[in-house]
Order: sequence, then C-alpha cells, then structure tokens
Amino acid sequence: MSFINNEREQHFWRNWATRILLIVITVSLIVSLMPRGGQQLFHYEVGKPWMYNSFFARFDFPVYKTDETIQDERDSLMQYFQPYYSYNKDKEKQMITMFRADFRGGIPGMSNAFIPLIQTQLHRIYQAGVMSREEYQRNSADTMAMIRLVSGNQAHGIKISKVYSTQSAYEQLLSDERLAPFRETLQQCKLDKYIVPNLVYDKEKSETELNDLLSTIPPASGMVANGQKIIDRGEIVTEETYRVLSSFEHEMEKRDGHVHEGKSIFWGQVVYVLIIVFLFSLYLWLFRVDYMAKPRSVIMLYLMVVLFPVLVSLMMKHLVLSVYVLPFCMVPIFIRIFMDSRTAFVTHVAVVLISAAAVKYQYEFIIIQLVAGLAAIYSLRELSRRSQVFKTAIVVFMASSAVYFSIQLMQSNGIDTLDVAMYFHFFINGILLLLAYPLMFVIEKTFGFISDVTLFELSNTNKGVLRSLSEIAPGTFQHSITVGNLAANIANRIGANGLLVRTGALYHDIGKMENPAYFTENQSGINPLEKMDRKDAARVIINHVSDGIKLAEEFDLPAFVKDFILTHHGFGMAKYFYVMYQNEHPEEVVDKSLFAYPGPNPATREQAILMMADTCEAASRSLKEYTNESISVMVNKLIDGQVAAGYFTECPITFRDISLAKSVLIERLKAIYHTRISYPELKK
Repeated sequence: MSFINNEREQHFWRNWATRILLIVITVSLIVSLMPRGGQQLFHYEVGKPWMYNSFFARFDFPVYKTDETIQDERDSLMQYFQPYYSYNKDKEKQMITMFRADFRGGIPGMSNAFIPLIQTQLHRIYQAGVMSREEYQRNSADTMAMIRLVSGNQAHGIKISKVYSTQSAYEQLLSDERLAPFRETLQQCKLDKYIVPNLVYDKEKSETELNDLLSTIPPASGMVANGQKIIDRGEIVTEETYRVLSSFEHEMEKRDGHVHEGKSIFWGQVVYVLIIVFLFSLYLWLFRVDYMAKPRSVIMLYLMVVLFPVLVSLMMKHLVLSVYVLPFCMVPIFIRIFMDSRTAFVTHVAVVLISAAAVKYQYEFIIIQLVAGLAAIYSLRELSRRSQVFKTAIVVFMASSAVYFSIQLMQSNGIDTLDVAMYFHFFINGILLLLAYPLMFVIEKTFGFISDVTLFELSNTNKGVLRSLSEIAPGTFQHSITVGNLAANIANRIGANGLLVRTGALYHDIGKMENPAYFTENQSGINPLEKMDRKDAARVIINHVSDGIKLAEEFDLPAFVKDFILTHHGFGMAKYFYVMYQNEHPEEVVDKSLFAYPGPNPATREQAILMMADTCEAASRSLKEYTNESISVMVNKLIDGQVAAGYFTECPITFRDISLAKSVLIERLKAIYHTRISYPELKK
C-alpha cells in the first residue's frame, strides 16, 4: 500500500514539475523577444488622443528638431561646402611622356609641328585640373558650386566650371581652332587616353571641414522647463506636442536612470506575461484535463500562445509592416476545428493580451482582435467545405473594419479624419487568413489531429478503399453504411462526434474484402464455413481485423480509422464457432484464445458506440420476426452482455449514454425492419 502511495505521490509531483517547466519556458520565450530598450515609454501618434493622465515635464530638457528639419538644414549648409582637392603633378608628366613616345614619328597626315601644339594644350588642361566624369557630375550639380584646390600649404576656392572632367577636357583639346580641321584624324589617334584625372580628393580635410560646418546646426529649437505641462488626457497629439514628447524620451535615454527604467520594463513584462500564461494554464488544468493528458494537444496550444506574441515583438522591433496584418484569428480557427470553442476563445484571449504588451494603442488592438476572434469562432462552427474558410475571412474582415470604424468615430471629430490605411491592413489580414486551410493539413500531419474536412473526404464512398468495398463485398458495404448511420444517431443523441464514428464505421469491416464469401452478408445461399473446422472458420472470421489493419496501412488511412478497426470487436469472441465447437467436443477443455479477437477494447465513446451498433445490426439480421419486443430484447441482451464482459471499462461512456444508445438502436432498427402493407391484386 505504501508503494502505491509513493508511486502516486511521485506521479503528482512529476506532473506539477512538468507544468511549471512548461510555463517557465513559455514565459521565457515570449519575454526574451519583447521590445524594451529604445522603445517609446508611451504610445502616441499625431492626430490621436493622449490616452494617459496629464503629463508634466520631470526635468528641464531641450525640444529636439525632427530628422526632417535637421536634414533640410544640412542640405542648405551643403550648398556652402567646398570639398578639398590637390594636384597630382606626376599624372601630367606621365601622360605627356607617353604621348611623345607614341607619336615620336609624327601623326600620319599632319605636320610634325602639331606635336608641340598638342603637348601645350595637354599642359594647359592639366594645369586647370581634371576630374573623373562621375566626380565632376556630382560636384557640378549646382552651377555655382565651388571646390578648394590645395597648393602647398595654401588652398584657394574656384568654381567647378573652371576645371575639367575627362570628357570636357577631351572636347576642349579638339576644339582648338588650329586642330579643328584635323578632328577626324585626331579622333583616330584616341587622344582621350592621355587625359586622366589629376585632381585628388582630400578626404581628411574635406571631412573635417564638413563636420565643422554641420556642427553649427543646433539639434534643439527650444526648451521645456521642469514642471511644465505638456499635454492633458484626451487632447489630440499635434506635431509640436509629438516633438516635445519624443524629445523627453530621447533625453531619458541619455540619463543614467534609463538603465533602471529598462530593468523595470523587463520585470514588468515578466510578471505580466506570467500572469496571463498562468491563468491560461489554470483553465486547462481545471476544465480541460483531457488536453493536458495529450502531449500533442499541449504542444499545439502552447505553440500558439508563443508564436504570435513573438511575431508581434519582432515586427515592432524591426518596424516591419503593421501588426494588424497578422492573422491572429488562425488561433481560434485551428483550436475550434481540432478541439472546442471555449478553449479556442480562451487561447485567443491569452494570445491577444500578451501581444498587446508590445504594441501601440493596446485598447484598440485588444478590442479589434477579440471581436475578430469571436467572429471567426461563430462563423466556423464546423468545417466541411473550403468555401467556409473564405466566408470566415470575409466575416473577420468586416468585423474588424466595423469595430475599428466605430472606435475612430468615437475618437475623431468627423469622417474626414478617418485612417483609411488600417482597412487595407484588415484586407491583407483576411487574405492571409485563407492560409488556414492548407495549414490545417500541416497541423493534422504534425500533431495527429483530425478535422471535419478530412472526415468528409474519408466518407466519400465513390473512391479509394470504400469503392473497392462496395464492388468486392457489397453486403459488407451495406452493413457498414447501416452501422454508420446507427452509430451517428447514437453519437448525436449523447453528444459524441457523429461524423467521426460514422467515418470509422464505414471502414471498420474493410478487412472482409480479403475473403468476402466467408461472411454471411455477402453470401447467396452457400456458406463455405460450414465445411471447415470450427477453429479454422473462427480464424478466418477473426482475421478480418488484422486484414483490415493491413489494408488501412496500404491505403495510408489515419490512425483513428485503425483504432476503430481494432476495437469494434474488442477482446470479444467469435461466439458462434466457439459454442459450436464446445457442443461438438463436450469433454475437451477449449482454449478460448483460439476464438478471441485481438482487441483492444474501446477507449473512446465513439469506439464504444461503434461496437454496440455493429453488434446489434449484425444480430438483427438473424431475427426470425421483427417485433417491438424481439428487437428490444435483442438490443438489451447484447449491450448488457458487453457491459457485463467489461468491454466499456476503459472508455469514458456512462450508464446514461448506454441507456440512450439502447433506445436509439431500438427505434432505428424498428424503423428499418418495419412491416409493409401487402398490396391487393386486381381481380379480372
């Protein structure tokens, strides 16, 4: 007894340790990526109301100019900036020496007297100064632009138009009136290769001059005194107020206290996220213990809680797009499809509240996302067609737009001031929400869930293994359809998943396709089992379970289908052959395992429903007469026998569920086997 108690105690503490670790990991991942340093202490925008209490300056601080203003002043001063250049005297010597060497024999078609003339022109060009074409264009953007030429220890300013680019220098050379008649001849000589830049940009002096010039621009345009009121609650933030508030935060960053401010923000985020995650976990522990027992459900739920806040934090840090384009409604959609509506809403609330810590205007964000989430849940009670996702996206877009429009009307003075860009973000959000359909299949494969869309596709009897079943074993096919309808009626009555159990019922006997003639529903008067040994006959019947599993693997059917195949007989027995063998061998101690199905017994309510419906439907075919009494006696006897045999001890089905299942089976079987009025013949 003490060993059992110790085992339970260890299991208890192990569960709590796992839960605490899960919360710690979730909070750590979210908080580690939340924006802190360099972020606004307050959230505000021009044209929006101030949503905090009246704000007073805590100390004297300058009102800094905007980046645009400083840039305009920089551009104005740049008109007076004169970059420094120095002569490279070696270039002239090198080029003229090269020219002499190349044309020592003269220029064909021209007198040798032109060689000194060209040298003189080159000398004059180099004395004026030559720049590269790109550099000349950059400096000559303003026709009045000046540069400073350094000669020794002195520098003098000249207009950029007084120097040459490599192209203008070449044109100047050919434009000489004495050389003009020989222009074509000189062009063939390619004299441009003897004209290269000889003005060198002096980076050090230029940057020093530029920094001195820009340092004359004051970063601030005024001062705010300690205690001065900046803005009242509800006042619209103007451009001037925005500049004052930005200046205050900029000054805060420069003060030593900002380090402590950053630490307080961090711990505030830790406590805030911890509270939300703890409340979310508490909901699961109190109301959804079944999800906590399934690792795949836990992983998916906490992954959703982490994923979207992390995406919001990254977008806010790097200023990528707007957070309103993120399809937050995917969270309630996925959880609604694979779990339930209440958990979908609670998870969505947790995700939105955590994400709100990283965004501006938390009030607007929370209201819009909560309304959108509710609209998604209400519009997607079940997912059986692709068009439903499209309709949900439209509903979410309309709900988000409507609630944002109402908030804007309350905060603005008229329709003219409404922010139209937000509606474009909502539209993009709706487009991205359509990705929920393909992502749903990724989640199914990753976490092993099953959606209604998949169930509808599996229920299609016109393709795949079900079509083969209808052609190879038509009697079994009709039996499966009837069992599926009976099971779905029971599931709907007791609150189980009717679509799931109907789909499982369609596949539960596919193993009979291997030997269809051995099963009575496919026979037409001849039963080959009568000539077989009872043990061999029982083995043929029992093998339809293992044969069904082989077919399910061959056709890549989901795991839940295999579970229905394995559990629809549980650990039951092929009683007909067992009783026949026992009667034929009264003295022999019969090994019951030879007549037993491999199991296991049902583990879910849907599997239990299938076992009851399958047994009663099959047995109803052997009734000699169909009366209210005979059908009621048969149903009660069979299901009571299953209960007594302990087939349902491992699944969460109640006595009330079983009682309702009996009544549904009796009603439906009576309707199936009702007697018809015989039509009279016309007398001649």
